[in-house]
Amino acid sequence: QLQLAESGGGLVRPGESLRLSCVGSGALLDYWAIGWFRQAPGKEREVVACISSEGISEKYADSVKGRFTISRDNAKRTAFLVMDSLKPEDTAVYYCAAGPNRPTTVQAMCPGRDMTWWGKGTQVTVSS
Repeated sequence: QLQLAESGGGLVRPGESLRLSCVGSGALLDYWAIGWFRQAPGKEREVVACISSEGISEKYADSVKGRFTISRDNAKRTAFLVMDSLKPEDTAVYYCAAGPNRPTTVQAMCPGRDMTWWGKGTQVTVSS
């Protein structure tokens, strides 16, 4: 059973950066696509980035494209989300999730319904 744990959240000012980490335990991350999701108060959960199991393919939501970068280090069982040029609207709880690495997974942006394992989330607050 794969367990995921996010870290790296915090309070930052607009324009600053954060790097979130998602560490897997209990099983290898190698075979799973990884998605980063976020949920702001009163809003639905949304996916912000998705990466294939080998890290070859990645895709981003339009709202974060050019500012966020997803990556992974399977040897360290860790996925990352680097968030640059943060905006107040990026404020949310951020979750990582792992799901089957199907041929359409990244193109479909790691559909939440397909994600098998979820972390408990880390809070990101962007405020001046």
